[in-house]
Amino acid sequence: MIEFRHVSKRYQLSGSVKTILTDLNFRLPKDRNLALIGRNGAGKSTILRMISGTLRPDSGVIVREGRVSWPMGFAGGFHPALTGRQNARFVARIYGTDTDDLVRFVEEFAELGPFLDMPVQTYSSGMKARLAFGVSLAAQFDCYLVDEITAVGDAVFRQKCQRAFTEKLAKSQVIMVSHSEATLREYCQSALVLEAGTMRYFDNIDDGIAAYRTLIAA
Repeated sequence: MIEFRHVSKRYQLSGSVKTILTDLNFRLPKDRNLALIGRNGAGKSTILRMISGTLRPDSGVIVREGRVSWPMGFAGGFHPALTGRQNARFVARIYGTDTDDLVRFVEEFAELGPFLDMPVQTYSSGMKARLAFGVSLAAQFDCYLVDEITAVGDAVFRQKCQRAFTEKLAKSQVIMVSHSEATLREYCQSALVLEAGTMRYFDNIDDGIAAYRTLIAA
């Protein structure tokens, strides 16, 4: 269960205020996979980070029951001076997962070869995403947060990610941000449409996408 209780979030941008959420009270359904939809800059990634706990709201609280992932593909939690292997072990300890099992999975899945034992600061953005995706899939979460991660790597690796992710979702919920309507329809049944500090829930994904299209056409 994930619940927003009087949650507000704003940013100061070049002398103006960007509002992400204003006093939101909402409990996310835990039996539905949710698409988070909104204009560019509406704050979708910010909301995923707040749900994960890597970013705090300005006011209010977000209550989580169960294990919630960090935004998949978000490498901001990795220590740049540590190797990929060391970062994976660190994550395993935080989430109470067997370190050897997690590192073994990441080593096989991420396909980083000798780079797994090199500092993350030497990685390309694609390599960081592979590491982040591998670490995310190595641990079992009740809710996975996904931010455009399906575009990682070449076609073969994307298919590998898709298969592994689909297996995880047999037991878990997903909250997903993607610019691909086809991807959202593939994984999600319902939608959250973000606009001007508010978030509207649509039980049917097609209704949510239609509402978003109407919004941007206005």
